[in-house]
Formats: sequence, structure tokens, C-alpha cells
Amino acid sequence: MNSASAEMSDGELARLALAGREDGYRRLLERHRDTVFRLVRSLVGDSDTALDITQEAFVSGFAALKRYDPERPFRAWMSRIAVNKARDWARRRKVRSFFSRAVDIDEAITVADDAPISDTIIYHRAELARAMRAIATLPHNLREVLVLRTIQDLPEADTATILGISGKAVETRLYRARKQLNEILGAS
Repeated sequence: MNSASAEMSDGELARLALAGREDGYRRLLERHRDTVFRLVRSLVGDSDTALDITQEAFVSGFAALKRYDPERPFRAWMSRIAVNKARDWARRRKVRSFFSRAVDIDEAITVADDAPISDTIIYHRAELARAMRAIATLPHNLREVLVLRTIQDLPEADTATILGISGKAVETRLYRARKQLNEILGAS
């Protein structure tokens, strides 16, 4: 990739891609895949599934690139597509009655290192796993807002755009999500 395309805006890269230049697509993917992946992984709770959904989101996004407004943030546009793909996945999963959970995060943590782990690290990991399990129990509309605002640290306006709701709805859902999360975590 040349340095000129590295400094181009997302809108300019989208125009390159639409003109048939592969480097436009490649650069957009390089810029935004990690952010989109983290968003999807936070929504679905499984890295393998998140990778599949992220790939599907980019395929769909690139297929619909003509509808992208280059004056708007590409990240928000792709995030909205990714959220919709995650919703589709959740609906398919529900319809097929696949309610089993992914590998327990406690098991995944132990794979990383054979070295002894301090009590503090174990405690923090256990608390993180407990919080992630609690987040997974929230209704999807509350979970999405919580993930976008708190974990992804997106501004309220971007969250509203991605989810297709008002800023006030974002505030209300975030309040409800935090309240339910506190109740869940306080009860366990």
C-alpha cells in the first residue's frame, strides 16, 4: 500500500474502491476491521462467530458501497451493518434453538500461560468473566447500547446512528442496561 492511500479519507478510499481499485477496499478493511470485530465480539460473545460476522459485514458493506455517503463516518456506517449482521445471527441462532453458550471465558483464560497467576489477576479475570456473562443476559436492545457506549466508547450520536434510534433512546436504554446489570451483579 502506498503512503498516498494511507493518508486518504475514508470517502476518498470508497471512491477508489467504487472505481475498481482493490487498494481502496483493502485500506478501508485495514482501517476498520479491528474496531468492527471488537464491536461484534462484544455483541455475540464469541471470537470465532465474531470473525465470521465481521467478514459477512464487510462483504455486505462493500457490496453496498454505492449507498455509503462519503461525507459521513465510514466507521459508523460499517458499525451499523455489523450490528445488523449480529442481530441476524442472534435471530438465526434463536430460531434454530442453539441456546448453548460459547466456551466459558474461565476456561479460555487458562490456555494462555503455564506460569502461576497471582490471586489479584485471578480475581480480576473472574470478575470480568462474571460481568461478561451478566451483559450476555441483557435483552439485545440494552446490550447493544451498553456495548457501543461503554465498551466501544462511542459517542451518543454515533450510537444512535448505528442503532437507528434517537439520542434520548440511547440515554434511556443505557440507563436501563446499567440498572439491570447492577441488579444482576448484585444478586450473584
